[in-house]
Amino acid sequence: MLDKVVIANRGEIALRILRACKELGIKTVAVHSTADRDLMHVRLADESVCIGPPPPSESYLSIPAIISAAEITDAVAIHPGYGFLAENASFAEQVEKSGFIFIGPKPDSIRQMGDKVAAIQAMKSLGIPCVPGSSDPIADDDAATMRMARDIGYPIIIKAAGGGGGRGMRVVHTEPHLLNAIAMTRTEARAAFNNDKVYMEKYLQTPRHIEIQVIGDGQGNAVHLGERDCSIQRRHQKIIEEAPAPGLTPEQREAIGERCAKACRDMNYRGAGTFEFLYENNAFFFIEMNTRIQVEHPITEMITGIDIVKEQLRIAAGHKLSLSQSDIKIKGHAIECRINAEDPRSFVPCPGTISHFHAPGGPGIRLDSHIYSSYKVPPFYDSLIAKVIAYGDNREIALARMRNALDEMVVDGIKTNIPLHQDILRGNTFQKGIVNIHYLEQWLNL
Repeated sequence: MLDKVVIANRGEIALRILRACKELGIKTVAVHSTADRDLMHVRLADESVCIGPPPPSESYLSIPAIISAAEITDAVAIHPGYGFLAENASFAEQVEKSGFIFIGPKPDSIRQMGDKVAAIQAMKSLGIPCVPGSSDPIADDDAATMRMARDIGYPIIIKAAGGGGGRGMRVVHTEPHLLNAIAMTRTEARAAFNNDKVYMEKYLQTPRHIEIQVIGDGQGNAVHLGERDCSIQRRHQKIIEEAPAPGLTPEQREAIGERCAKACRDMNYRGAGTFEFLYENNAFFFIEMNTRIQVEHPITEMITGIDIVKEQLRIAAGHKLSLSQSDIKIKGHAIECRINAEDPRSFVPCPGTISHFHAPGGPGIRLDSHIYSSYKVPPFYDSLIAKVIAYGDNREIALARMRNALDEMVVDGIKTNIPLHQDILRGNTFQKGIVNIHYLEQWLNL
């Protein structure tokens, strides 16, 4: 097993990684900005290193600072968590060139999946169903571009090849708006991702967002851990996730899951990953692959009993997968609510001091959070402060437990989106499990 790991992240995911390391007897190094010296995982880690001032570009996104922290503490590996540098192929490459283990996929896998056009081409070659669209980046040929859009059929969506996190997308409903939309998306993509390649896809009208969790050991073995439904979104940002997906049959799950696992075996994929699909009219359409641990991984852990982070650590240490597909059984239902420090209606971030915090409890409740009473939520980072996970033998029990947990949870001193979650969960449409990716924005009249 690994001797000492640098946790190159912050907040709840850093604490989650630290707990997994402690269970496996791995020593931990917490890196932090000057704004994060009081984070819970910093207090609990065996060692801590300040890597810079609050701006992420000068701390959590500073590759030299993170690698230096590994060097001065004699660590052997670096876990990137999610966000920040987790899907940065150059970071993974530099970690390995510096003599450390990157707890994640190989740099080439990250690079290939990070370019959405390359990822789609790879998935098509591996037999994964994709949304109808351009197989290559859109060229500077207006006539050919307009013909392609007509062949695909309006509405279409223009996407940045290097995009992610819901950015770099624009829907086009009619031909007169096509070329301008492409030009605007290119400009945004160049500014946001330093990559102005864009591509087009058919814009599905009422799809659900369903993703498949996979784990590969980079030694030819890979399994899938079932699916999650992530259709409750605002501006392509997930808010509520559940597993398994309502209405999906075991046969559908096994068919798409095995395709994803086989693709990982064919790629010799290493570590945790997620295939994301749009699902409409009983058909799956690949949109991207995330080459990291997901925010919503706890619900998969709840229904499978598998600790995904510990599997990441074992694989990084050179072990083969400890599981075969036949070992994985889906049992019960789990729901996750992302609790953000933000106004529940305007969604404006609300940093500040938490004057009082009370965690929810009871059967089937899990809380992944780094906050505590008197903790100061900084204004520099993502507003996620907690994830409430509810598990039950079936969806109805999980929903009831989640409603109870949200009613119990107290976060005083700042605004949170707990009231929004309470309203969503009490809605008839959500309770019936028939939402699509547009449901929340339509419900909010956005």
